[in-house]
Amino acid sequence: MSTAKKDYKRITTKSLIEMKTNGEKISMLTSYDYTMAKIVDAAGIDVILVGDSASNVMAGHETTLPITLDQMIYHASSVVRAITRALVVVDLPFGSYQSDPKEALRSSIRIMKESGGHAVKLEGGSEIKDSIKKILNAGIPVMGHLGLTPQSIYKFGTYTVRAKEDEEAEKLMEDAKMLERIGCFAVVLEKIPAHLAQKVAESISIPVIGIGAGGGVDGQVLVIHDMLGMNNEFSPRFLRRYMNLYEEMTTAIGQYVTDVKSKDFPNTNEQY
Repeated sequence: MSTAKKDYKRITTKSLIEMKTNGEKISMLTSYDYTMAKIVDAAGIDVILVGDSASNVMAGHETTLPITLDQMIYHASSVVRAITRALVVVDLPFGSYQSDPKEALRSSIRIMKESGGHAVKLEGGSEIKDSIKKILNAGIPVMGHLGLTPQSIYKFGTYTVRAKEDEEAEKLMEDAKMLERIGCFAVVLEKIPAHLAQKVAESISIPVIGIGAGGGVDGQVLVIHDMLGMNNEFSPRFLRRYMNLYEEMTTAIGQYVTDVKSKDFPNTNEQY
């Protein structure tokens, strides 16, 4: 299998499938605002996920459940205005697609029309098959999400690793194949055993993006606030912190406070 890296001027759903075919890993991060998305896009990320994790890291909620469709559209439109290369995938929030395929389609259309996003992501497998098919039939690209699905946290009762038992692992494999069969362009696998995630990635032709799913998948995604160390309260095994921005920002802001209090800022070169 080739490992040559193609220079993509603009990432599309087709690009991601080509990357999998060519053995090139896919990089994916979350963003929720214009400034951060502009930096992430310029750094060469392949996919930006406007995740419902905005409910946690932007709004301070304990779960992803409270964020609304209007709020997701606001965050997504901010991100879309910033990017020139990345594919922008937008989470459908809890309550906007589970109960009724027609509502799922309406929610997806609003995201595509009002934010300019390129695709939507839904959590779940066979239980939301009709909603996914309805969205796909309208020509809207869909990314699936299996394993730990945070919108179902009260059903699971915990954020522990999923699909460790045979029955759940078999259902996850069946759901992944179903998502490929009905037309999803990719699937996220969250917090499942690495051997199972690799088996899924080898069993389907669409890209598998992992978060806490090992290195045998086709790409990786992290929440940007976690990988930059802005959030120092979240330390799962799968997280690699590339910076400690919490410490650096706290130090810088503390220094600013000191400089203002001591009348060191502004100095004569910093005024008109």
